[in-house]
Amino acid sequence: MHLYRSGTYSIEEYWQIRENSDALLEYIDGVIYMSPSPSTKHQRVSRKLERAFEDFLEGKPCELFHAPYDIELKSSNIEGTKVVIPDISIICDKTGFTDARYVGVPELLVEILSPSNQSHDLITKLNLYMNYGVKEYWIVNPMLDTITVYALNKDGLYEQHDVKTGTGFITSKFFAGFQVDLAEVF
Repeated sequence: MHLYRSGTYSIEEYWQIRENSDALLEYIDGVIYMSPSPSTKHQRVSRKLERAFEDFLEGKPCELFHAPYDIELKSSNIEGTKVVIPDISIICDKTGFTDARYVGVPELLVEILSPSNQSHDLITKLNLYMNYGVKEYWIVNPMLDTITVYALNKDGLYEQHDVKTGTGFITSKFFAGFQVDLAEVF
C-alpha cells in the first residue's frame, strides 16, 4: 500500500480525486492510499474464497461484495470518515447500501496480502476494523499459503479464532458451520 499523494485531504477532496482516477484509492484519517494491482495468484485465491462464501451464503440474508467496492466505515462511536476497499466484504445489515457504496460496518472482511501492502493490512486495517466492530477479519497470505481469522471477543478486541498454512480447513466464528479447505484455495 503506497501513499497516493503526500499530505492530508478532506473527504470532499478524496471523492473529487476518486472521480478523476482509475486507481484503487482508500481514505483513512485524511491520508489517501493506493492499492496495488492484484497478482494472478491473488485473483485466483480471491475467486475461490468468494465461491466458497457464496455457496455458504445461498439462501441467507447476507451478501458478498468483491473488490473494487467501497466500504465507508461509519460508527456512532468514531468521528471522521474512512473509505476502504476490502478484497471481500460480507454484509448482513442492508440499511447502509447506497447506489455507490456501503456506509456502515460489514460483518466480515477479507484482505489478501500483496508484498507491498502487508503492514497496511496486518496493522492499520486490523486495528481499524477492530475499532469499528467488524465481527470477523480474515487475512489471507498467498505468499505463505496461510489464512488467519480474527474474531471480536466480548471486550471488542480481536482474538485469533483460526489459522492454517498449506492444508486443513479454516473456519469462521461468525458464520457457524462455514469452513473452507486451504488445499482448494491455494
